[in-house]
Amino acid sequence: MRCTALLLLATLAASCATRPPANSLDRPIAHALPASADTPLSEALAPLEKTHPGESGFVLLPRGAEALQMRVALARAATKTLDMQYYIADEDNTGKLLLAAALYAADRGVRVRLLVDDLNFKDIDSTMAALSTHPNIQVRVFNPFGSAQQGMFERTENVFTQIDDFTRRMHNKAMIADNQIAIAGGRNLSDEYFGMSSTLVFRDLDVFAAGPVTHDISASFDTFWNSSDSYPLYALNKQHFETADLDATRDALRAHWRDSADAYDAKPIDKTPLAERIAQQRLGLTWAKAEFRGDSPSKITAPSDTYQSPPMHTLVEALQAAQREVLILSPYFVPHNGGVKVLGELTKRGVRVAVLTNSMASTDAISVQAGYSPYRVPLLQNGVELYEYKPLHETPDAPETHESIAGSESRTSLHAKVYVIDRSTLVIGSMNLDPRSAHLNTELALFIHSPTLANQVAQLFDQATSLRASYRLRLATPAERAQLQGLAGSTSRIVWTSEELGPAGPYLKTWTLDPEAGFLRNALTGLFLLLPIDSEL
Repeated sequence: MRCTALLLLATLAASCATRPPANSLDRPIAHALPASADTPLSEALAPLEKTHPGESGFVLLPRGAEALQMRVALARAATKTLDMQYYIADEDNTGKLLLAAALYAADRGVRVRLLVDDLNFKDIDSTMAALSTHPNIQVRVFNPFGSAQQGMFERTENVFTQIDDFTRRMHNKAMIADNQIAIAGGRNLSDEYFGMSSTLVFRDLDVFAAGPVTHDISASFDTFWNSSDSYPLYALNKQHFETADLDATRDALRAHWRDSADAYDAKPIDKTPLAERIAQQRLGLTWAKAEFRGDSPSKITAPSDTYQSPPMHTLVEALQAAQREVLILSPYFVPHNGGVKVLGELTKRGVRVAVLTNSMASTDAISVQAGYSPYRVPLLQNGVELYEYKPLHETPDAPETHESIAGSESRTSLHAKVYVIDRSTLVIGSMNLDPRSAHLNTELALFIHSPTLANQVAQLFDQATSLRASYRLRLATPAERAQLQGLAGSTSRIVWTSEELGPAGPYLKTWTLDPEAGFLRNALTGLFLLLPIDSEL
């Protein structure tokens, strides 16, 4: 039986090892537009860059609607190239609105490149496949473990026979116009990231970046685009499209835009072209020195124990250099003992360390919550402030759900990946503080040295960690632990506190188990704690 099993595994592995490297296919090497190219965006930015030598301009995008509108504005502003790199790119309502904007750019002669990770990519969907037949649109899929011509069995088989490839994903998120302006941060292209889902709304944060730092983001995109693991969609999707099919897709996307753009807040409020708004200094850019750090595709294509992730390594160095305060927003937070040690050493030096992550009730990844939960007590013992985001939260200063689309009952979940150091440096990108970001996924991050932007995010952090929005965690006192053990045999060492709204007004409420999580989530957390998957989180 053992020999038979080994033979079967070898056969399956051989059947999945026949995929040639992507650079052996008919797939031309392509690069970003030269930074010196003459475009309306470069003309608008040139005098501002001259006034701010060595700096780039930034605008934070905390609300889903404005993040969607700015992406549409960016697609409209592109005159030469439009590059998009995403972990998730759904063909849902907002996804089709953005694809419509990209198609409109391509019809104007703009070269459009779309690079999507395979894990969440439905390569049998027709819209992107049809668009890839446009002479100005190229779609590539990074690190595929299956393809459209394969059935469910073959794709499932590939998950197990290529498990190392399957667990390593391109998590980068960026959109770049004419190698002059980029939007980077935590948002993927899907309804829930823009406050437009009826079931789940992610609280997220992007940054609009203009100027020199964009050239580094473009260089990173090119490295992935030309990687041996970036496959043209035609090599995976065997659907056949005629010119009439592209025309039909164009008509469908135009109809979708007419029917949905207003309802989904996709139209930029300011109809002035983006280049003009920049030239007239109406965009409110904050200029600051900044560095871009991104992983190499080799983190996935040629994994090595000696590889040191540039964004994670730079982040850890910045954290260790903090003098007064560190604010961490990481929806998937699994510090392990090494992270607990780093943060504990900061608190011992008198540095305030505050962490906001998801609660068990708000998370969309219960396995990650299970990986995080054993480190809550050690973190609290080391003086780290812990806050966990509540699952349902609507306040007048942070509305996100769109009443006519999603209603007010959408479950909210934290998704922003942001770090504020001494209220002078802001780190924002796709990177969580967890082993997956450090060792398995490729990530990108911007390190922006701006007290103005850092304080803006610190204010968002203060709002998000208020007792209305989040649970504050603390260690149970000896008396509380004795009482709990006496009443119900509970061994909980943590107390959660939040502000709840009752008939007589707001009041403080405490829990000794993960609040509002329910039986199923608690049971699944217990199950994941038993599985040897800690390094995969």
